[in-house]
Amino acid sequence: MPEGDSVYQAAARLRSALAGEVLTRTDFRVPAFATTDLAGEPVDEVLARGKHLLIRTPTRTVHSHLKMEGEWRVLAPGERWPKPAHLARVVLETRRSVAIGFELGLVEVLARADDEHALAYLGPDLLGPDWSAEEAVRRLAADPATPIAVALLDQRNLAGLGNVYVNELCFLRGIRPDRLVGDVPELPAVVALARRLIAANRDRPARVTTGVDRRGRRLWVYGRAGSPCLRCGTTIERGSLGRELLAGDDPQARITYRCPSCQR
Repeated sequence: MPEGDSVYQAAARLRSALAGEVLTRTDFRVPAFATTDLAGEPVDEVLARGKHLLIRTPTRTVHSHLKMEGEWRVLAPGERWPKPAHLARVVLETRRSVAIGFELGLVEVLARADDEHALAYLGPDLLGPDWSAEEAVRRLAADPATPIAVALLDQRNLAGLGNVYVNELCFLRGIRPDRLVGDVPELPAVVALARRLIAANRDRPARVTTGVDRRGRRLWVYGRAGSPCLRCGTTIERGSLGRELLAGDDPQARITYRCPSCQR
């Protein structure tokens, strides 16, 4: 599931392929931007902002969000595409590479001067230069009646966490995902652990929160409903946070996993 670390890695791949190169062809396969043509523009930079990805030229910014299924692939010119063409939402070509955004949940082309404003609502980026643990704690604590999982998933509080990290984080801190923020002890410790977890995985091909990089042992609770807890053996439970997430968030993010013995 794409989260901040996945976007960080995608940005690194695209930066290596596109930064400093001149676009020779662009193809935006979304109705609102179907006539946009950035051919002839150099790519200045590629960066991740939480779970958002920005590809900047001198005049425009290609803004994308992977959501649940999206991914960016970099190919050599003429190389066979790994997915059907109808799944492509963006094609950016240079003399030496072809970057294709498949099944992207969001694609838009912004005026370069407007891209910071478009993402100004985001909280501190866990993997970005603007990271501030103090600001993230302040934003989380501002609404003590919100379930902690909902608050951590809200990108206005801190940017980059998705449902995998939130469920794993709640397990590691021994708290139920539906526990209210105001009842969570040591909120700064929760934020500090969130930063450590995602930073530890930003360069890994497989996400690991247990310290064991082996299939079936990488995660404590996420996706393990009905299986024994790796710590105490109690059966992992799957639950739901109802409809408390922000409108527009993926409904899968409302699903929770927890150990009823390890999390109170």
